[in-house]
Amino acid sequence: MAYMGTSGGDPNRFGTEAFYASLGRAFVAMCAVVPVLFVIEAFDVWLSAGFDLAAGIIPRRIDGLDGVFFAPFLHHGFDHLYSNSVPLILLGTFVLAAGVRRFLYSTLVIILVSGLGVWFTGAPNTVVVGASGVVFGYLGLVLMRGIVERTWWNLGVVLLVGLLYGWQLVGILPTDALISWQGHLFGFVGGVLAAILFRRRRDYDPYDPDPLTMP
Repeated sequence: MAYMGTSGGDPNRFGTEAFYASLGRAFVAMCAVVPVLFVIEAFDVWLSAGFDLAAGIIPRRIDGLDGVFFAPFLHHGFDHLYSNSVPLILLGTFVLAAGVRRFLYSTLVIILVSGLGVWFTGAPNTVVVGASGVVFGYLGLVLMRGIVERTWWNLGVVLLVGLLYGWQLVGILPTDALISWQGHLFGFVGGVLAAILFRRRRDYDPYDPDPLTMP
């Protein structure tokens, strides 16, 4: 007996109607995230709320440890936020399109690895904020996912991301600039780890919209 699937097809298979619908929803969702970051930054700047100091990561200080969770939502001004917005939307779309659960779990791992890495190794007497650790985490995730899952779609994403943002990998190297290369490095490591931990099963059921391989 033949099995009839849904007319939309497999959302994880490139070229199906469901695939493009999933990608479109992910793009809209990521476009909705960035305005929230702008609202937070507007409150911080216009009200002089001091969010950065209150909720940023302060390396090796207990009162700066909560910044591990809050720092990705804060920025040193609108220019800083602008520079993170486009890669966050683009890379986040590719990550989110692969499934909401995988996106949430992966983002949490990236935030933890990036934030704790900054807290343990960052320069003393500094305050670190910004979503660039998450951006580099998504970059590492997409690149590693193409390798561990070995699908044409992921390999295509690897090629596209490599052409657009491969040059940014230099951001994981130590620098004298006023940027947290530690956040970039550990974010990238967190993304690679998330791609391995939450990789899609090779024998996944195409009608399970969000299969995971859990450790």
